[in-house]
Amino acid sequence: MTVGVHVPLRWGASPLTKSVATAAAGVMLIAVIGFRWQLVIFASPLLGVLCSASWQRPRVSVEVGAEPATVRCFENESAELSVRVSSSAGGDARLRVDSVEGLRLEPGDRAGPEQRVRANASRWGRYPLRAHVTVTAPGGLVTGTGTVEAAELYVFPLAAPHLTPMPRAELPDRLGTHLTRHTGPGVEYADVRPYVPGDHLRTVNWPVSARRGRLHVTERLTDRGGDVVVLIDTHDQAPGPATQATERTARGAAQVVQSALRSGDRAGIVALGGRQPRWLGLDIGRRQFYRVLDAILGAGGGLETTTGTLAPRAAVPPGAIVVAFSTMLNTEFAFALIELAKHGHAVVAVDVLEGAPFDNPDGLDPLIPRLWALQRSAMYRDMSTIGIDVVHWRGDIPLQDVMRLIPDRHRRRTR
Repeated sequence: MTVGVHVPLRWGASPLTKSVATAAAGVMLIAVIGFRWQLVIFASPLLGVLCSASWQRPRVSVEVGAEPATVRCFENESAELSVRVSSSAGGDARLRVDSVEGLRLEPGDRAGPEQRVRANASRWGRYPLRAHVTVTAPGGLVTGTGTVEAAELYVFPLAAPHLTPMPRAELPDRLGTHLTRHTGPGVEYADVRPYVPGDHLRTVNWPVSARRGRLHVTERLTDRGGDVVVLIDTHDQAPGPATQATERTARGAAQVVQSALRSGDRAGIVALGGRQPRWLGLDIGRRQFYRVLDAILGAGGGLETTTGTLAPRAAVPPGAIVVAFSTMLNTEFAFALIELAKHGHAVVAVDVLEGAPFDNPDGLDPLIPRLWALQRSAMYRDMSTIGIDVVHWRGDIPLQDVMRLIPDRHRRRTR
């Protein structure tokens, strides 16, 4: 569907007006220098045309539309769209679509009333497509120019195809794909017990019942589904390594959500930063994956907001597994994780900050980075004491390998 955007125009002299003015000035100059008054008669029509330029400015309404107006694709994936310009009062309207830094357009050098472009970007983000419009009045003496954002390209981060391990937790009583130690509907054998009124006849184990002389039923282990909530830290970060860590935050969040949805779990996302936490409720399916990607880019329209600095309870249901991506530099974000751990959630914090958050570590005392590393280790230990496992994710290590280092706090001891 084409969505029109009004273009504010700045009017000025057209190339034809400039050529006529140059010719009239040249003739008048020759007439004055050479005392040739006859040339004034020759220049009079040119001067009359220039005088009429002031009232030739039309009342025109120009709109630029793109089809589609919003384009979504993944990194290094091409997307095609058509951009056209329309004028309400005639005149020659032409446009030229330009790209921004990081966005490639093919082709982007042809001008006309309609242009089809193929856009792609190598890095995730939001990229506006700017259309430069040139409108020439019917008389050809004035030209209006304007620039407007005709469309917007949302480039999603690519998530690794590997399944990301999740911490073990008490899963809610909901049908899923994770094998648990609870008995109920399932296919895995658990035990045989005597029949009690209310058991289904299809669970009766007839060979055992025949041998023991009374009815026995077979118990099986049930499969349950989990709830996975991804927390991303959107607080302002210090320039340097802390700002660059945002790249890993987006990719890690996309990978965790993709793994949860592929496993049949429900997934949602919460963005904590400032005074307006934003979240997307839990859901399943491929559509939910794209909704989460929209939320990461801040493009989703179905996000809910609230006040405060903690994760809303409506976004994190009881028993949900929380995976947080942060530089662990903001105290309010750490308080939010502590509050979730107090409510019994399995919380894992992924530290995406690689090294120390110093802009120029080479110019510092070598002892300072070592002290920083010791302080981070102490923070990891303190948060583990209160039930929050912190793992450090470096750029050269896959996320699934890092998540395997999470200690299993819920493993049952067996003989």
